[in-house]
Parts: sequence; structure tokens; C-alpha cells
Amino acid sequence: MPAALLDDSRGTVVFGIVRPCTHRLTDGLKAEWMAHLCGLCLALRSDHGQFARVVTNYDGLIVSVLTEAQAERTPASRRTAGPCPLRAMRTAPVARGEGARLAAAVSLVLASAKVRDHVADRDGVLARRPVAAAARRVAAGWDRAGARTGAELGFDTAVLLDAVDRQGGIESLAGPGTPLLTVTEPTETATAAAFAHTALLAGRPENVAPLAEAGKLFGRLAHVLDAVEDRETDAASGAWNPLTATGTSLAEARRLADDAVHGVRLALRDARFTDDRLVHVLLAHELRISVNRVFGTTTCSHQGYGAPQPPQHGNPYQGGGYGPYGPNTPYGGGNPGGPGGPGGMPPQFGGEPPKPKKRGFLAGCAVFTGLFCTCQICCAKEYEGPWSRKKREGCCRDCDCDCSGCDCCCPCDGC
Repeated sequence: MPAALLDDSRGTVVFGIVRPCTHRLTDGLKAEWMAHLCGLCLALRSDHGQFARVVTNYDGLIVSVLTEAQAERTPASRRTAGPCPLRAMRTAPVARGEGARLAAAVSLVLASAKVRDHVADRDGVLARRPVAAAARRVAAGWDRAGARTGAELGFDTAVLLDAVDRQGGIESLAGPGTPLLTVTEPTETATAAAFAHTALLAGRPENVAPLAEAGKLFGRLAHVLDAVEDRETDAASGAWNPLTATGTSLAEARRLADDAVHGVRLALRDARFTDDRLVHVLLAHELRISVNRVFGTTTCSHQGYGAPQPPQHGNPYQGGGYGPYGPNTPYGGGNPGGPGGPGGMPPQFGGEPPKPKKRGFLAGCAVFTGLFCTCQICCAKEYEGPWSRKKREGCCRDCDCDCSGCDCCCPCDGC
């Protein structure tokens, strides 16, 4: 969700905690999910230009999904998009309309705030004045474009910018004993506003309150899971991390995450939908799976990812892995984690190999363009994510394994 961009003004950008394994989706729901993902990407291109597509994110499409789930489906809600390298040069029906445009506006405004934050922190190539000046111009353009689209949809993006501005101040004051929920509050506020506005777009004012609650808890979960995923990396680099700064234990973080997942389910029960099948899969089942993945409870054999696993003693080649759907774009993110990585020392027996540094914003954009144009994002068995450099698999890669015994599928728990 775009709000994940808020969750760490000093850390990494996260573009999605909801990363469904397509083997858990029926063919119909998989097509719907891809329609919303492509719809967000094309809405960014149509309203804001080609370069804006780099802010496409997996969680952002939830705004589009929520809007459509509350309204009556019409033929105008879909259009056939032309061939795309990310779809193996196939055409496909994609979502269009106010939901996709709202998702694009929210993603764009929050991404612009994150770019400015990286400039202020002088991260990577942004430490160079000419590059920083160019990045500021891009961010300013995204701000204006996102605000313009938001205004056309009746959504004031100022609430998002206010949340971003408050996040840094809250983090600077946080210390041991500060409740973690104090740090997550700006993220919760931003996601609550975006979720609630989908009810207004769909003509369901009675859904504003329950969806605001669902959005608030979704933002809390995004913040907590990102903090858990980045805890070790932040400790090694000296970056600020909410758990470390507030002295929050992993057990407490897990409790907050579990409570948020349960709260989202309860909130969704109070909302009225025309067709909630995809919403239920993404916000009921997949959120639980995301928590299990981050805390190392379960993994999915189809995707080959999970939470980083501790090395087995005596094995110099044992390492952890992150998911194929990771930071910074819906198509890229990862950690090669191989021995002797760039700038690292050879791994020691029984220890983890050194983790290569993440790429800067513009360097990652250049790598993403190369992956996009060579179709690796779509079809490669494995490739290195453009920003965080984690190992990933192509989003449309065929799988010939037996999917009937996937241990990551969860029961409905009566919901």
C-alpha cells in the first residue's frame, strides 16, 4: 500500500505487504488481481506520464480493488490493454475508473515525499547536488500531479503530506518506552483516509467508518512488518528502526500484527460490498500469510521466499532469503545475498554472507528499465531486484509444480 512508504523516514521504501502467490488464487481472481495491478500502472502513465509508473506498488491496487468491490460492475470498468512485456507481450483486460486513479494519486504523492526524504538524507547518488536537484523537480511534479488528480476525485492529498511531515518529527522524539503505536500513527492516518475515500467514490457512505478502521489497521500492519523485516539490516547499517528505537520486542510486534489482522477482518464484516471475493482474499487471507512470512512461521514453496532464516552452524553456504515481491516497485526488490558480494568480505563458516548495499533511487530506476525492456521481470526464473537487490522470480513465470499441497494456504477460520 502506498502508506507503507510512510513507515520509515530513515529506512527503506516498501511497496507491498500483500504479495499473493498466484497458486492460491483461482484463475478468475488471479485475472482480477492482475487487472487492478495493470490498471494502477496504466492510470499512472495516462495521468502522469511514463516515468510515474515506477511508483506502482502491490498494496496500492487495494484501493482500486476496494472501490470496485463496493460498486456495481459495468462494462466501462474494464478495457483491453495492448501487449506489455510484463504480460509476455499479451493483451489483457485491465481495471479503469476512479478507483485506479485514486490509487495512482495516493501512490504518487507518497512516493514524491519519499524521494524528498532520500534527498534530505543524501542517500546514494542523491548526495550529488545536480542529481538531488533533478530529484526534487521530479518530486515536486509528482506532488502537483497527484494533488490535481486527487482534487478531481474529491480527495485532499494534504492529509497524506501531513502524515509524512509528522512521521519524521515523531521518530526523532521516540525512544525506549515510547509505544510503538505512537510511531505508526501517521501511517495509520494516511491509509485510513485512502481506504475511507473508496466508499465515497463507490457511493457507499455507510462504509466510510468500517473502511477507515480497516485502513488504519492495515497501515499499522504495514509499518510493523516493515520494521521487523528491516530490523537486522538497520542494526548493521546504523539506520533508525521503530522496534530498536522504542525497545519493542518481536513478541510484542507479533501481537500487534495479529491484532491488526483480526481487526481488519472484523472491520470488513461491517462493510457492505457488491462482490467482496478478491477483497476477502487479499485483506483476510493474504494479510495473515504476510505476517507468517515476515515472522518466519510459514513460507510458500512456489515462491521460494519467506522471512530470513538463521544460518545453520557449520554450513558456510547457508543464507536467508527474502520474497520475490519486495521493496520499491511491484516488479522488483531483493537481496542477492551471495558470498563475496559487492564491497563485502568473504563469508565465514557458520555465519551469514555480507549483504550488498541497496541501490539508490535513480540507479534502481535505471536497472528497473533494463529489466523491464528485457522482459526479465515477467519471465525470468530469478533476477536481482533493482533497488533492494533481493532475489525475485518473474511475476508471470509458469510453474509446473504440484500446487495441491501448498502449505501456505490457510483455512478460512470461519470468516
